[in-house]
Amino acid sequence: MLAPEQFQQQVLGWFDQHGRHDLPWQTDRSPYRVWLSEIMLQQTQVKTVIPYFERFVATFPSVQALAAAEEDAVLHLWTGLGYYARARNLLKCAQQVCTEFDGEFPASIDALTSLPGIGRSTAGAIRSIAFRQPAAILDGNVKRVLARYGAIAGWPGQTAVHKELWALAETLNPVQRNDDYSQALMDLGATLCTRSRPACERCPLQTACRANSSGSQADFPGRKPKKALPVKATTMLIISNPEDEVFLARRPSQGIWGGLWSFPEVEDTVAAAALCLDTFGCEPGEMEHWEPLRHTFSHYHLDIQPLRIQLLARVDQVMEQDRHLWYNRARPESVGMAAPVSKLLKLLDI
Repeated sequence: MLAPEQFQQQVLGWFDQHGRHDLPWQTDRSPYRVWLSEIMLQQTQVKTVIPYFERFVATFPSVQALAAAEEDAVLHLWTGLGYYARARNLLKCAQQVCTEFDGEFPASIDALTSLPGIGRSTAGAIRSIAFRQPAAILDGNVKRVLARYGAIAGWPGQTAVHKELWALAETLNPVQRNDDYSQALMDLGATLCTRSRPACERCPLQTACRANSSGSQADFPGRKPKKALPVKATTMLIISNPEDEVFLARRPSQGIWGGLWSFPEVEDTVAAAALCLDTFGCEPGEMEHWEPLRHTFSHYHLDIQPLRIQLLARVDQVMEQDRHLWYNRARPESVGMAAPVSKLLKLLDI
């Protein structure tokens, strides 16, 4: 392995020539924009994040603007990015920055990690890139680079492996040009040191990389032990009133799709008919079973049976506005929806 100074020189030299320098959050490296990009980039590729980031900062150009936002507006802009806890924590974090830090992101790792949704690596990225103060990072791309470089065996989710990767990240971390170095490591992992078919022949670390020397790139980092995902099932009710509006209910803030708008869920058609009577005071019309659809979470599969229901009578019962919504597809409201809900709503127009 190289001495830390040599490692840094190799990485920075490559970055100066081949790194990414024109990403939207690089044009103005304010703590707000860096923080927002880092949260969006968690478990999400750059090409996917860019349009979301641009729409987000156009709507909420500052942490103060975001802190004053309604949760629905935030979730609406996040729809499609997944891992919605990130969006809810984003709003909580912005509010905490404004109430506890006078609207200015703190620069210390301890203060940053005290904020919702910010872990050690994200805090390091904000301190390094936005504040230009030395801090190590260890996101998914960097884990892959360092695991291969040092031939650090095992799944990074294991405590001992995680500690070893952090120790190497800290050892190699420079004081000078720390912001460029952090971006360089992330770029290496994203563009060359990819999960499959890494471009080792173009990597500045190829001669010193232990995995490359032994031809064992595919072994690093170690994979998470596989286990079969359980399967759950539900029936989603796509209920329309005579005005062709679709009924949505807000999910609880905790749990899957927390705070998002979704279709009511029941076990069967008997429960569906009972829900229509209890909620709307009228009988459902014909029920139409659509093609089932599977949505996969990190820890289980959800098999969804969509059940299309047309109410025959006008609904006059008062709805709780913060919990229920008649969604007008011709004049859609800006609300956050679960991904299968957006997909099923589009099928109504086919």
